[in-house]
Amino acid sequence: MGSDERASRAGRFKQALLAGDDVAVIAEIKRRSPSRGDLNTELDPAEMAAAYRDGGAVCLSVLTNHEMFGGSGDDLAAAAQASGLPVLRKDFITTIDDVHESHDMGADALLLIVADLTGAQLAELHALSLSLGMDVLTEVKSESELEVALEAGADVIGVNQREKPKSAAFTMDYQRAERLAPLLPEHVVKVAESGIAVPGGTTMSEVRDAGYDAALIGEALVTSGNPVERLKELLA
Repeated sequence: MGSDERASRAGRFKQALLAGDDVAVIAEIKRRSPSRGDLNTELDPAEMAAAYRDGGAVCLSVLTNHEMFGGSGDDLAAAAQASGLPVLRKDFITTIDDVHESHDMGADALLLIVADLTGAQLAELHALSLSLGMDVLTEVKSESELEVALEAGADVIGVNQREKPKSAAFTMDYQRAERLAPLLPEHVVKVAESGIAVPGGTTMSEVRDAGYDAALIGEALVTSGNPVERLKELLA
């Protein structure tokens, strides 16, 4: 990717989350998860991406980890091409090579998980991502992790309500996003993650009332059977 194209894509993900007047939806494409098993193993990432766009999603999240989620870089490329939406690479990114790989895939943004990195590593990978024209969704699960994220310069922060994303145990804290919301600075783009719009989970109304700019929604859409209508319901 040339410098001109990189500059034209810089900030697309973040800007899309702030473009509307209501909570934006980052719609996720994944075939399975460690805790839930198979969700939609036959999904076509291009078809699902187009459906998400038609339903009102402003960004996509694509799982590229194959072992745990059945994803790939090809899924990300197909989703981006079919939808035209900014795409987040959602994976366990911990090295400089991972960041460059994300850029080569065509990701508009990538996920950095505070729990997986030291403060110095987070700052380094965050700065490198921005220099390559990619936004960063920095994921936290506690007040102490939030402090590390802010120290590293994070300006798009996701509060993950799932305890252990790599674990087969399904352990959720459906009040975490609401609890941490008042601690997120005004200048930060605020994203609620995990357990949104699932049975017994956090509702879109609760996400909205807590002051979040966006919600990352996966399982509730992937398993819906009609993601266009389900998204329209959630955004109504």
